[in-house]
Amino acid sequence: MTQKFTILFDLDGTLVDTAPDLMHAHNHVMKKFGYPTKSLEELKTSVGKGAGAMIGRSIWSQAKKELTSINEKVKTQMTDEFISYYGKNILNESKLLEGVKDFLNWCKKETISMAVCTNKTEHLAIDLLKKIGVHDYFEYVAGYNTFEYCKPDPRHLTTVIEILDGEKSKSIMIGDSETDANAAKAAEIPMILLEDGYTEKNIDDIYHNHLIKDFVGIEKIISNYL
Repeated sequence: MTQKFTILFDLDGTLVDTAPDLMHAHNHVMKKFGYPTKSLEELKTSVGKGAGAMIGRSIWSQAKKELTSINEKVKTQMTDEFISYYGKNILNESKLLEGVKDFLNWCKKETISMAVCTNKTEHLAIDLLKKIGVHDYFEYVAGYNTFEYCKPDPRHLTTVIEILDGEKSKSIMIGDSETDANAAKAAEIPMILLEDGYTEKNIDDIYHNHLIKDFVGIEKIISNYL
């Protein structure tokens, strides 16, 4: 049965403001391995590409100053430590964005299919969604390591649409960064962008069809696609 409509959601910075807990986990790792910590605003610019990329970017900044290269073995150890620590502290300060729960309930009422496409490690994404109380709204959760590819590769989105027996022409992506937007653009599906996202890019430089502050009133946008 072909689904009526499909919405794909990013997770960090889109459904959930996870930056505070990510920052604490990141800085725990940095201190343990002797690297500089980051502020909340600094960290927000490097969340969207996954834990490994975030850690790599942090230690690369230090490596450039010291005119050295990144030790991949150490990077792997740091990423593993990050995932371990973060997994144990995943919902200390993280909160749903305003209007998320009401919007998910509206989508359920409208029989809209919903899935999460995130560059968070899959088991962490599922754990967070369960602990914050919204996991059951989603028919599928695709993380960084679910497939052999992830955003900005459009297949991260199109594969999930196929799994839900949906159609690209009846799908939309909601995200907060260029990683989400580039995947949506390449997949040729519309993009709704959160304006205060986890990105260093200017809004005008990120592909989007609609711009929102939060999820309050987003039903009006989606209704135009149904």
